[in-house]
Order: sequence, then C-alpha cells, then structure tokens
Amino acid sequence: MCYDIKASLEAQLKRAKRSGDQQAIEEIRIKLIPLTDLPLHHASGFSHPKMLIYTDRSPEYPEISTWGLVPHWVKDRVQLKKFWNNTLNARGETIFEKPSFRASAKNKRCIVYVDGFYEHHYLKGKTYPYYIHAKNNDSMALAGLYNEWVDQETGEILNTFSIVTTDGNQLLTKIHNNPKLAGARMPLILPQELENEWLEPIEGQLDTQKIKDLIQSYPDGELDAHTVNKLRGKEYRGNIPEISEAYEYPELS
Repeated sequence: MCYDIKASLEAQLKRAKRSGDQQAIEEIRIKLIPLTDLPLHHASGFSHPKMLIYTDRSPEYPEISTWGLVPHWVKDRVQLKKFWNNTLNARGETIFEKPSFRASAKNKRCIVYVDGFYEHHYLKGKTYPYYIHAKNNDSMALAGLYNEWVDQETGEILNTFSIVTTDGNQLLTKIHNNPKLAGARMPLILPQELENEWLEPIEGQLDTQKIKDLIQSYPDGELDAHTVNKLRGKEYRGNIPEISEAYEYPELS
C-alpha cells in the first residue's frame, strides 16, 4: 500500500519546470503553494493533505488536490468522512471495475510527484518504518486517479485524488510483509518516458488495455531503502526534515 509519503516543493514542481516557463513556475509558487500543505517531509494519507497533482486535462500546470478520492455518488459530508480513508489507494488491477474508481480510471488520471514513500516492516509483533526512494535521489512520478466532488449543501467543489498501487517488487516484498495482506504492494511508479501515456485520453478498449499495461512493478535496481524513526505513536517526531534520515534498529541487524 502507499499511505505515507515525502513530497518536497521541488519534487511537486518537477513537471512544471520541464517546460522552462519561469513565469508559470513563479505563479504556482505564489498562487498555489500557500494553499497546500507543502512541504511534506512525512505525511500520512489519513490526514488528507493538500498537494499538487498534474491531470490529463492540465498536464503541465498543476492543480491543488486533497489525498483521498471522493466519488461523485458520495451524498454528503457525513458519508464522506465514513468513506474517505478507504480511497487513499486504488488497487491497479481493479481500477476499471471498482465503483469508487472506474469513472476516474477512464477519464480522470493524474500524476503525483514525490521524493519517496514509507512502508512498514513487521517483525515479532512490532513495526519498523522504511523510507523508499530512487537510487539517484530524483523525485518519482506516482500514477493517480482524481475526481471533483460537489458538496450539494454548500456548492463547494473538492478536488481529490488516490494513488494507484501494484504488486511489490523484490525490495518491497522484503519490506512490506503486513500479515493482513495477501502480498506486498507498492505505488505505481511511472518512468519518465511513460508519464504522458498515463495521462493520454481513452477512446476505446485498446486504449484501456494500454493503461492496464502500464500497471507494473518498478524495477528493483532503481530503488533504495533504509529504516527511519517511528512514524506513529509517542516516538513520532512530526513533519520535520530529519524524519526521512536513516535510523538503525539493532533487532533488525
């Protein structure tokens, strides 16, 4: 799964910077960034942070979106609060089937740029957090789905997203051994050469298959990982830059 991420301002601006439009980048910094929760040295999806996403309708200029996709059929805020934590992730194998995600899988796909993500390892009843990142320390493009939900009582429009997941690679299989899950999972990380394909519109069954074909585990050799301080409970140090630094647990040696 992918419930904990690190997302710096620079990572979130990665796609916008590729265009070289300095005026647009400055506009994003002034108009959008103050309305987000960035930077996120560590953020749990269960806190529903506001981040930047790049959508199929606006692939070069980001939009503000809240983590936790809300489908259009959610009736009100009461139902939203009961439902929200269940859509932080979208299982890639079933996004075209599940009622919560199928409309977005067809018409509303996005990319979320992060520095890395955190997963927990289970050993003798205890959990140990790992920080997983690209070996070259570059930011990563995570495949996502988004939707705009309208509060019928107030008319407010809430832009929300979910991170797509896939089978864990060999590295994640070693780390993500949650006994409650059938197997290891990881976010769907898109190589740069495939990012635009994820955002391309679907016009027929063949295009749907092209999207399904993108849902693959990321190569082991491209990722690195190390243990970090606790991300839950009394020992949690909060959203500080040092939270992703290496921390050794003797019992894991």
